[in-house]
Amino acid sequence: MTPAITVQELRKSYRFPRRRRGALRALAGLFHPDIVELEAVADVSFDIAAGERVAIIGPNGAGKSTTLKMLCGVLEPSGGGAKVLGHTPWRDRRALAYEIGVVFGQRTQLWTELPVRDSFALLRRIYDQDGAAFARRQGDLVERFGVGALLDQPVARLSLGQRMRCEIVASLLHAPRLLFLDEPTIGLDVTAKAAIRDFIREQSANEGQTVVLTSHDTRDIELVCERVIVINAGRIVLDQPTDQLRRRFIARKLVTLRSQSPTLTLEMPGVSRRPSEPHTTVLDIDTRETRIEAVVAAALALGGIDDVTVEDPPMEEVIHEIYAVLHQ
Repeated sequence: MTPAITVQELRKSYRFPRRRRGALRALAGLFHPDIVELEAVADVSFDIAAGERVAIIGPNGAGKSTTLKMLCGVLEPSGGGAKVLGHTPWRDRRALAYEIGVVFGQRTQLWTELPVRDSFALLRRIYDQDGAAFARRQGDLVERFGVGALLDQPVARLSLGQRMRCEIVASLLHAPRLLFLDEPTIGLDVTAKAAIRDFIREQSANEGQTVVLTSHDTRDIELVCERVIVINAGRIVLDQPTDQLRRRFIARKLVTLRSQSPTLTLEMPGVSRRPSEPHTTVLDIDTRETRIEAVVAAALALGGIDDVTVEDPPMEEVIHEIYAVLHQ
C-alpha cells in the first residue's frame, strides 16, 4: 500500500545577514553582508501509512511546525522531497488543499469579523462541497463539539478555547483524508480536550483518516497517536510506537497537594519533592516504583488536604529524559 506521506531527506534553511554593531560596520554590511544560514530542518526522512496517527514532537524550535508547513505546502523546502497523498505539497498546493484539513493553534482559517456560521458557509464554497451533504456534516460536527451557541457570534469575540473548537470543526467540514494538527488543544478545558481527542481517534478508526499531530500535551500524544517521531535541532532522534515510548520514557507523574499545613512529609519509594510554596507540595512520582493511587491515599491519610491534582510532567522534561536515555 502506498504511504499517505513519504518524506526523503527534507531540509529547510533560512539565510539572513548577521547584524553588525556600530554605524560604520552596519553601513559596510549593506554592501558586503555576512550571510548566516540557520538550518531549521535537516535531512528528515519518514513514511506515514494511510490511516496512521502520528505525533511529531520535540522542544520549542526543534523544527516540528516547519516540517508540517512544508508537508502542507505552506513552505517550500531547501532540499529533499516529499509526497503527501500523491502530491508534491509546495507544487500541488491547490489540489492538496481539497484532501487535507489543517489546524495551526496560533493561526485561524476563519474570518475574524464574520459570524462563525458565515465562515463555514464560505468554506463550503471554497471546497466546492454539495450543500446537503455539507449541511449534514456541519450539523454532526457542531453537535459533537458543542459550538451551536457560537455560530452567530463573530470569530473575533470568541475566547481562545471557543475559537479552537470552531477551528477543528472548520478543518473537518470537507471530509479530508489527512488531518494536520499543530497544538490543536491549546487553550481548551479538560472536557473540550477530551472531546477532540475522542473524535480524532474515532474518525481515524472509522474512516481511515490519517492524522499528523504536534503537541506539548502528553495526553494528546498518548490518547490519540499510535506512533511518535521525536525531532531535535531539525533532525529525527527517535521514531517508535507510542506504547513503547510511554513505557520507556513517560513513567512519571506530578502530584500537587494543597494542604492546610504549610508542609507535608511523604516518604515513599520513587517519590521525590519538588521545590514548592507554603501549603503546596509538588511530588514527582516514578510510577514504575509506586502507583499514583498509593501516593494519593497516603497523602489523604495525613489529613488536612484541600485539593489534589495529578498531571504529566512538562513535555520539555519528557523530551529531556528521552535525550538522556538516547545519549547513554
